Amino acid sequence: MTETSSAKPEPTSPRATLKPLVTSKLVPPRIGRKAVPHEPLLARLMAERRRRCVVLQSPAGYGKTTTLVAWGQALTPLGYHVAWLSLDADDNDPGTWIDYLLASIANVDPAISREAMLLEGVGTDQEAIERIVIALVRGIARYRRELVIVLDDLHHITDSRIWEALQWLLDYAPPNLHLAFASRSVPHVSLERLRAEDQTLELGLADLRLSPAEAERFLKAQLGDVEPAVAQRLHAQTDGWVAGLQLFSVFLKKKRPGMSADALDAAIREQVRDPQAFSAYFEREVLSRLSPDELELLTPAAACDRFCAPLCAVLAGRDEAAASGSEAALLERLENDNLFIISIEQQGAQTWYRLHPLLRETLLARFESWSTGARRAVHARAWKWFLDHGHLDEAVQHAVRAGEPARAAALVEQCATSLFANGDLAKLVTLVRLLPPEQVEASVPLRMWMARQHLYHRDFAACAAGVDALEHDLPAQAVNERFTLVVLRTVLAIQRDDVDGAMGLLPQLLSPPPGTEGITLAACNNMLSWIYMQRGEYERARSIQIDTKRPTIDGVPLMGTSAGVLQGQCMVGLSHALEGQLLQAERVYRSALREAEARGKSCADPACLAAALLGEVLYEQNQNEAARELLEGRVDLLERVSIPDSVLRVMVVLSGAHWQAGHHLEAFAYLDRLEEYGSSLGLDRLLAYSLGAQVFRRLLLGEFDAAQALLKRLQELEACQPQASRFTGPTFALRGATIRWLLATGDLEQAALMLDPLIAHCEAHGRMHNVAYLRLQRAVVDHKLGRATAARANVVSALHLGHRLGLLRRILDAEPSAMELIGSVAREETLDPVLAFYVERLQAALPAKVDGGNVRARKRASTVGVAALSERETDVVRLLSELITTKKIARALGLSPETVKWHLTNIYAKLGVSGRDEALERLRDVDWGAGNADA
Repeated sequence: MTETSSAKPEPTSPRATLKPLVTSKLVPPRIGRKAVPHEPLLARLMAERRRRCVVLQSPAGYGKTTTLVAWGQALTPLGYHVAWLSLDADDNDPGTWIDYLLASIANVDPAISREAMLLEGVGTDQEAIERIVIALVRGIARYRRELVIVLDDLHHITDSRIWEALQWLLDYAPPNLHLAFASRSVPHVSLERLRAEDQTLELGLADLRLSPAEAERFLKAQLGDVEPAVAQRLHAQTDGWVAGLQLFSVFLKKKRPGMSADALDAAIREQVRDPQAFSAYFEREVLSRLSPDELELLTPAAACDRFCAPLCAVLAGRDEAAASGSEAALLERLENDNLFIISIEQQGAQTWYRLHPLLRETLLARFESWSTGARRAVHARAWKWFLDHGHLDEAVQHAVRAGEPARAAALVEQCATSLFANGDLAKLVTLVRLLPPEQVEASVPLRMWMARQHLYHRDFAACAAGVDALEHDLPAQAVNERFTLVVLRTVLAIQRDDVDGAMGLLPQLLSPPPGTEGITLAACNNMLSWIYMQRGEYERARSIQIDTKRPTIDGVPLMGTSAGVLQGQCMVGLSHALEGQLLQAERVYRSALREAEARGKSCADPACLAAALLGEVLYEQNQNEAARELLEGRVDLLERVSIPDSVLRVMVVLSGAHWQAGHHLEAFAYLDRLEEYGSSLGLDRLLAYSLGAQVFRRLLLGEFDAAQALLKRLQELEACQPQASRFTGPTFALRGATIRWLLATGDLEQAALMLDPLIAHCEAHGRMHNVAYLRLQRAVVDHKLGRATAARANVVSALHLGHRLGLLRRILDAEPSAMELIGSVAREETLDPVLAFYVERLQAALPAKVDGGNVRARKRASTVGVAALSERETDVVRLLSELITTKKIARALGLSPETVKWHLTNIYAKLGVSGRDEALERLRDVDWGAGNADA
């Protein structure tokens, strides 16, 4: 293997100050003092401000950006908020584009894009991007203020995934969202539906041209005075092109004195008829006005997307401290002279500028004519300056362009830990992709980060391959790197739900070598806690978190990511929950969740884990509505970024909570979703638990044939398990489901034979929360077999355990007749006051009878709700009424499951229902042929 390059960047910057985003892209450019508003166009934009999509499309120089800036300023007093994003060629990557889009919206209000930001980094495949868009749309819908998203210079975007994301934004947009596009080319989105609904405003060349009167006002603003005849001729020759008028105003300033009207006309005609001649004219008339010093300043500046006075001084090879004052004055004068230089942002004492595309293209042609060495020297000075001032993204780009990929890689290595700790794994991956592949392959740290990225994106095969290759390539003495690989293998095993594999790595985790980095040590601690809990060693799992020194990154505690302190706190809470200390666990989870949410996307992992575990506690305490409210809005995020064990808990809780509310279809939908998740990732335990829960639900409905078919699938899955895992995962799920089948079908002796070894196994492994409900099932078997004494003993034992462990839902769900048996024992025996009170709590938690008194009124309301549905929503509802699953609806309509879920959310809102079951009840009497003929 090639050793990692020893070349390191000469300047260093504190990691905390590095800014991976170019913030000047997120603010609208400042309109120059001599700019003249295009008043009729602005008035039209204001009159039609409620349109869903506004498109300004024309060649360069027609004032698209200036018009949108003026429009945004005019909208502000009306209560509209504007999110601005100026795009360039470097943004033609889905990850980068999403990063900037969410940041621009966060400038308006961070709460809007918070959920979407938590989903960043989970991938740039179609499904991942759609999830982010849907999370963003939900945030916008909650915002309740009018929001305009302006995407300037959209012609730089060619990636089909970004265009698809924009299409989703348009399709899913809530009423308060408006999108404005400025582009030289036609945007690659379909606007047909919006056109039919009169929701677009499309402005082209004819709309953006200045009228003769506007051209005259523009020229007067530039020149102070201009003869009407000259203004008229210039307007005719330029056809109202703003950039052309601006260019000729420069010409007139220089040559107008003493020039006759005929000579002026001839000069104008000569320059504008031929594009090549015009380009030469631009070069001659604009650049000729620049002194050699000014040209020397701007030509290297054109190599950068943006520049400021100190950067210009450095790019020109001058001393920044000595020269930046004169450069600042020069740039300000050039802007005031309207020489195609635009100020875009004020950051502290510095003003940032960009060049008008016409001027930049001209200057770049000059720059490209320089020797390779001279161009690389400019890029080298650029990356060093950008790094010194904390602009990481631009530093890496210019280091690559300077022909210094090793230094570029070193920059990424230097900042990788900080980016990861701040939740910017997506940005880290974007930076790595800027590097030549051979440079990444030569860097062990970058290869490790890419392995983490594969792990985060659920690409387990790629992660395993990367770890294997690293282990092969690493020298024997690289003990720290090899320990990091052990930790990565452990995390991979847990993500694959491979308990045996994770436990097999325990001995290697116990001895981290000196000098192991903070992230690796923190991840190791969390893995150790998880493994000890699997072994039933709960106190030891807690001590890892409590007695070990907090991991730090650059002296700051690592709070977020799956390796951080908050994830460790969740492990402490889980250890309490598994021991039955649910109130203590709840306090820990709530504290971790509150802090994780306050810290944003760097804490997405612990926020997901804390929510999943808290939801489970709420459900166990029979707080079903609270559990649903906590989890349902997060389920997409949880499914994407949390560990499989969390996903299992969330889906089971949501299924159970809906079942208790009488929403049987919703309950099965979550189990179907768990089944699909487990199948897609090859997670047999999750698949098995889904099948087992479905068996239980089908038996409760009396659907024995369906339950038997599911039980057969579960038997086939369990038969494929390796011998080493015979009493974990699928085996436990199969035995539990089989016992429920035997109880339901009356094979009580066989049920008893299966229950006793299962109870013994759970007792031996500290799974006492399982023992509680298994003993209650054993009590039901004994009672039905006439063994009253044994039944009473098992009931009392289950009650003692249930009370000590704080269980409600597990006891209530143990077996349909269990509560009747508990009541009978409580009446016949004198229970101690504590157990008697526990029985009262269980009885109080039994579901109340559903009140159907308002059914007719709800049915009458169904016609109104259906009338409000869109055509696509009507299609979804028709299929929904046929009891078709979300996945099958998606296939039938050619949509993704995420799109169908979004439509279902809107449908439920319009119908005034909380879920699928209520929607079907509402729609039961709808006459689709007559009642919705116009849909």
